[in-house]
Amino acid sequence: MIEDLRTLVEVESPSRDVHALRASAETVAAVIERRLGGEAVLVESEAGPHVHWSGGGDPRVLVLGHHDTVFPLGTLERRPFRVADGRVTGPGVFDMLGGLVQAVHGLAALDDLSGVEILVTADEEVGSRSSRALIEERALACGAVLVFEGAADGGGLKTGRKGCGTFRVSIAGRASHAGLEPAAGVNALVEAAHQVLDIAALARPEIGTTVTPTVASAGTLDNVVPAQATVVVDVRVESAEEKQRVEAAFAALAPHLDGAQITVEGSVGRPPMPESASAELFALARKLVPGIEGVAVGGGSDGNFTAALGVPTLDGLGAVGGGAHADHEYVVVETMAERANLVTGLVTAIRSA
Repeated sequence: MIEDLRTLVEVESPSRDVHALRASAETVAAVIERRLGGEAVLVESEAGPHVHWSGGGDPRVLVLGHHDTVFPLGTLERRPFRVADGRVTGPGVFDMLGGLVQAVHGLAALDDLSGVEILVTADEEVGSRSSRALIEERALACGAVLVFEGAADGGGLKTGRKGCGTFRVSIAGRASHAGLEPAAGVNALVEAAHQVLDIAALARPEIGTTVTPTVASAGTLDNVVPAQATVVVDVRVESAEEKQRVEAAFAALAPHLDGAQITVEGSVGRPPMPESASAELFALARKLVPGIEGVAVGGGSDGNFTAALGVPTLDGLGAVGGGAHADHEYVVVETMAERANLVTGLVTAIRSA
């Protein structure tokens, strides 16, 4: 497993770099074919190739992951693949190449691979716009989904996820000379300040809704009343009702200054994954690994899409480690085999249920 993980990590795969993602997809496909046989098909998309493999027969379980990472080309040179002190480090080892390797090796322990499908997408880190339809199609066909994103802290499985999305609020004002005619302008930055307070007030942390302005920009020169401003907002919700409420509130944002105009783009693109969606599969996992924990987390994954369809979905089956999206990203070596064994057991249990 470590050598297969090295193979994947050493082919860098930053999201949106279609050339790099093609090389990565070909590498993922080669590892799957070498360990499982059959043919791993590259599914072309504008985001880069997705990888799909089937063990034949009636589909029963979808193994879901992604091969794109958040790290730019050149990260590997600065932070090469390394195994030391019981940890594997390198770009993408935890999110989520380690999980892919564990899944493949867990499946390789099965004598019969019928009913099993693998889908490894190229754009999960940037919203899954090109892969969502394919993910949903295969999830509905299979009827159960195992997602190999990194485990929760301590190795727990992810039994629920918040819905998440990004909104971009653009403000149009009117430029004027800040010294000679400040009143002749419409200050987009002042309007943005009003909007930030209105937007932040939409949060309801007591029920899990967070609304967090994250990036803002405005103005051109220090002596010009700014005519343009933008505010980017991260939103997380635990229920479909909150998704609807927040989206409606963004659509209803109104300017405070006469002459200002507001345009809102975005939505809660990943629907919430309720814990009820994972209950059946989590019960199977606990029979295989008594005492394994299940936790609901704030981050989203492609499991949000499949759970929203009503397809049983269990997430966090991937690598045990930490540091997703950070330079200290790592996988705990001694957990890799036991996680692969969990894959073997879960697929067997699902097919026999």
